[in-house]
Amino acid sequence: MPQTPPIRPQPEARSAYRHFTSLSTRWMDNDAYGHVNNVVYYSLFDTTVNRYLIEAGALDIHAGAVIGLVVETHCNYFAPIAFPQMVEAGLRVAQVGSSSVRYEIGLFAAGEPLCAARGHFVHVYVDRETRRPAALPPVLIQALEGLRP
Repeated sequence: MPQTPPIRPQPEARSAYRHFTSLSTRWMDNDAYGHVNNVVYYSLFDTTVNRYLIEAGALDIHAGAVIGLVVETHCNYFAPIAFPQMVEAGLRVAQVGSSSVRYEIGLFAAGEPLCAARGHFVHVYVDRETRRPAALPPVLIQALEGLRP
């Protein structure tokens, strides 16, 4: 039986995301090829998600009883970003479980209509002390509502 070829990921428009934050690239982010190194994209994803949660009052990085641990990541790259470009990171929530959340992020070069990269992070929320899965706190659930399509 013939196999159908996999669907090639495509860049998304800004309208696919619910929240945006501006991030700065740094000189040290560029690699030998003259653009932001792939590992930096994951750092931008992490910063985007956690900045949103902290600003929404849903994450206390110093004393919160529940913390999010990254258990899965993915990224598709469509166009290069390079220092000194500004990045506009779009954020949305694709799935919410009892103790997990799938965040999806699009990274846009400032002013560009389509993302240069898009990916996701899955956080499993755990008790800070025991590291066992914990139910999503109400304040987190409330913050996530603003990110759902």
